[in-house]
Amino acid sequence: MRVHELSGLMLRAGIALLVALTLLGCGKKGPPVAPERRIPVAVSDLSAVVEGPAVVLTWSNPGTRADGTRLKDLTTIRIYRREDAGDGEPKPAMLSWGKVVGYDEIAAIRLAEPDPATVEGPRATWTDREKLTVGRRYVYVLTAVDSLGRSSSPSPRVALNFLAAPRPPDGLTATAGEGEARLAWAAPAHLVDGSPAPPTLGYEVLRAPSAAGPFAPGAPEAIAARDFTDRGLTNGQTYYYAVRAVRTEPGGRARSTLSAVAGATPVDLTPPSPPGSLVAVPAETAVRLAWNASPEEDVAGYLVYRAEAPGAAYVRLTPASITTTTYIDRTVERGKTYSYVVTAVDRAIRPNESARSQPAGATVP
Repeated sequence: MRVHELSGLMLRAGIALLVALTLLGCGKKGPPVAPERRIPVAVSDLSAVVEGPAVVLTWSNPGTRADGTRLKDLTTIRIYRREDAGDGEPKPAMLSWGKVVGYDEIAAIRLAEPDPATVEGPRATWTDREKLTVGRRYVYVLTAVDSLGRSSSPSPRVALNFLAAPRPPDGLTATAGEGEARLAWAAPAHLVDGSPAPPTLGYEVLRAPSAAGPFAPGAPEAIAARDFTDRGLTNGQTYYYAVRAVRTEPGGRARSTLSAVAGATPVDLTPPSPPGSLVAVPAETAVRLAWNASPEEDVAGYLVYRAEAPGAAYVRLTPASITTTTYIDRTVERGKTYSYVVTAVDRAIRPNESARSQPAGATVP
């Protein structure tokens, strides 16, 4: 077969293949979607903060595409960084062939196995610890990539000056009170680069339900004092605390890593009201007591005391509290006069005992 005949056969076969593909495509419903409309939307809420010797990035992974449809196959978040001296506006972030021009890709977070990033629902956090220099500016952008390798546009840029952060506060203590925890700590003496810490540090107080966290702000903003009282707590529940030191300068802001954790369990310290209207009715072999209940809802019971002579000390008759408002003392002797008082105790972890009731006396006939 001649060469030109072979070329003709190949041309006709190619045309037939194109026609077949066109006919197969005719069964698709709706107009075709432009590729740029199927890309993931860009991350919109990237934030960055200097924390200790690192920069912590936080963002929300996108859940839709540019055409408004759900994004079910987001696979990767690419993190880009640019370092400069901080002069002027940061370089624009432009995407070309799936990369951000003029920025270095420093991480690719595979969402199937995000470690060392942490992902909780749509929120993600990643820490940059690589080759950060105090005094330099770092600019970050992210892109989101789906299972077909289609990349979103770059996120808005986040730029921050890398300040030397404070070291964590020292000696955090947490002292429990009634419905509160009183915290105190010492200021760090140095920054992470070894230089002296400025006296103008602020402090962020954080609280968690367990020593492992997660820690959330316990105060609305950083405070200048080195003590804090967390009020409105539930008695009997343990709360865990940590504190960060925050350095704020005209050129930026940096915070320490968390201090050591301290826990406190608030306790009920308020005793109930004393029982009222105690009466003692003697009989030949016993004295019957009755009184009005204390009004508090957390009263667990009552304790009965007796004195055997005027001015003598009262001795408790009930080994444990009783829940009734009556009591019969059968350990009496005929002809003797006794004085009685009653107290109320509550359900606190360390039960609080009320003041004594008014005494009531009785002479056994």
